[in-house]
Amino acid sequence: MSSSGATPGRLASEYSEVQSSRLKVTLPLPSVLKTAFNVVDGPPSSAAGNPDEIAKLFPNLFGQPSTSLVPGDSSGSASNQSLKIGVVLSGGQAPGGHNVISGLFDYLQERTNGSTLYGFKGGPAGIMNSKYVQLTTDYVYPYRNQGGFDMICSGRDKIETPEQFKQAQETAKKLDLDGLVVIGGDDSNTNACLLAENFRGNNIKTWVIGCPKTIDGDLKCKEVPTSFGFDTACKIYSEMIGNVMTDARSTGKYYHFVRLMGRAASHITLECALQTHPNITIIGEEVAAQKQTLKSVTDYITNVICKRAELGYNYGVILIPEGLIDFIPEVQQLISELNEILAHDVVDEGGMWKKKLRNQSLQLFEFLPQAIQEQLLLERDPHGNVQVARIETEKMLIQMVETELESRRKQGLYNKEFKGQSHFFGYEGRCGLPSNFDSNYCYALGYAAGALLQNGKTGLISSVGNLDAPVEKWTVGGTALTSLMEVERRHGKFKPVIKKAMVDLQAAHFKKFASMRDDWALKNRYISPGPVQFIGPTSNDINHTLMLELGFQLDFLFLNTPPQPPLQISAHVQFS
Repeated sequence: MSSSGATPGRLASEYSEVQSSRLKVTLPLPSVLKTAFNVVDGPPSSAAGNPDEIAKLFPNLFGQPSTSLVPGDSSGSASNQSLKIGVVLSGGQAPGGHNVISGLFDYLQERTNGSTLYGFKGGPAGIMNSKYVQLTTDYVYPYRNQGGFDMICSGRDKIETPEQFKQAQETAKKLDLDGLVVIGGDDSNTNACLLAENFRGNNIKTWVIGCPKTIDGDLKCKEVPTSFGFDTACKIYSEMIGNVMTDARSTGKYYHFVRLMGRAASHITLECALQTHPNITIIGEEVAAQKQTLKSVTDYITNVICKRAELGYNYGVILIPEGLIDFIPEVQQLISELNEILAHDVVDEGGMWKKKLRNQSLQLFEFLPQAIQEQLLLERDPHGNVQVARIETEKMLIQMVETELESRRKQGLYNKEFKGQSHFFGYEGRCGLPSNFDSNYCYALGYAAGALLQNGKTGLISSVGNLDAPVEKWTVGGTALTSLMEVERRHGKFKPVIKKAMVDLQAAHFKKFASMRDDWALKNRYISPGPVQFIGPTSNDINHTLMLELGFQLDFLFLNTPPQPPLQISAHVQFS
């Protein structure tokens, strides 16, 4: 099943000038990783929630300390210790994944003599099926600082049944693995922790380290300030939004409704708003906190459109998170009822199944445009849930706004022609050339993972901090994965999950956005960031979310949008 010695899928000779130039970049490292270091354990850890249950689920790992790398003399210099390490990409793509592998590879080459790195192909299924390739200098080289996950490809399989754990054990024994690095999001790192627990409980010598990946930005905590890929993806989306803004201004007749990635959290939407200053931005977490209805969201958008029409602006840009409908309580209730009904009944043309809906849910269902009704009835995902990513929320809102504007037209409250244009910016941001920040961050994460494995650590997620400082001053360590976990009750059993980081409505970056959005709504404060830069004055800038969370005051970024008194766009909608 292996493919040792295989040639890489990419040829550097076929690269563009930009791709070729990125290959030649030598990446900096935190100073602690450049010399000998000591690994220092912190205090015993707990869990993000339900510590008693997490302790039962992870008896061999729970309570273990997080670790820090500090300058010293006991580790980090080249040694004769030969390691056999595996690496796997898990879940959706994110810019920078190849640099995590490159950092891990370089650590093994530079710090451990004669070590071997295996890349498991196609995600966790590659571990279970023992499908791998031995990574060499020539194999890795064409992927340095390049986007995508195609070096070894990814997959969404989980290792969770006794048989699957047994397959993973057999692969670990077959390759005599000393360690495994799992590069993934919250689900993938939960799986990494389960693997670490299983291996330790069954006396398998393989240590397991995770790395934080997701463009959605919802895998983070104090010790893990951000997930990789978020910075690049937001910059790519913001360039596209800036282009759309220029189009809106140029034609003067279109409202662009832009849906952005992020089903569980609205981090991408918020960051892109901070970078581009759209007229309207809907943040799902705020909708949920205020218990907004679908109609109140529609009214809010419509109110802004009408107010802008009075000012002579018949165009605009509106940002919407992918998972918006998941945040609206009445829609959540409708989806919950549909999931239950469709698990047992077939949708019949006569609509008899509708009688099982509660009255409020039935009214909402009938209120929705026909196309959205059909999407809500599409085939469920493997967990029996509505596939929210396939619901075109931006088109739904356009239709609902059109209906409301027509009603207002009849009342003499609106006399313009509304033209809505829908966009979904999704996969376009997942595989771009990683920004300088993501390139450096990922390389450090991979290098740190190698250091943790060499020191016999398992059940940790590679952690790099102090990210607002120059790379040389970044801090490095490993955070106990169980400390990030809570439990959910599923099918009558407790299941461990890494707690998703949602948009904090009290955080600095949200407050900055909230203080400016009324001004952006009615005045065209559009910013076009342009493409990701690799050299020049903005090339090393990190995203606004991370800078504001780290305590920076970014007033200089908003000089063209001075704070204004709140505008009374709507008396009954609380967004402003």
